[in-house]
Amino acid sequence: MIVNKTYTLPADYAPGFTGGTYKAFQVMQADATKQGIHLEIISGFRSYETQRNTYNGWVNRYGKEYADTISARPGHSEHQSGLAMDVNSLKFAFAETKEGRWLAENCWKYGFVIRYPEGKEDITGYQYEPWHIRYLGKELAKKVYDSGLCLEEYFGITSQY
Repeated sequence: MIVNKTYTLPADYAPGFTGGTYKAFQVMQADATKQGIHLEIISGFRSYETQRNTYNGWVNRYGKEYADTISARPGHSEHQSGLAMDVNSLKFAFAETKEGRWLAENCWKYGFVIRYPEGKEDITGYQYEPWHIRYLGKELAKKVYDSGLCLEEYFGITSQY
């Protein structure tokens, strides 16, 4: 399933976290803990309505043009898919923490990818988010990770409103 600026979900799509997504996170979290790394979900599934409120808050604060680079419009959020989550922090400095480095280097082993990688902003349509991971399953996550591509590049798709 792809959810981005081009591909949308209906307003009534509300699976919550998929079982595989949450279980994979729990395994990753347990393995990270054994290595002294603390990982926690700070934002998981979001309904269409919650995303509408989140997005409108950013629009009211910064204007639509900037909001479109930091937040998905309702129906366009991966959080609504039940396959994505934000981990630990919503600050760019997270990337330089031991947790952020561990996540970037290891999340693919558990079926996740950093969804909005640095340097891919013009392709994904969103700013770099070292905290936002997307569940793909182990096999596909490894292929995407090894390719060095973001999902849009890997699948040859766009992300444009």
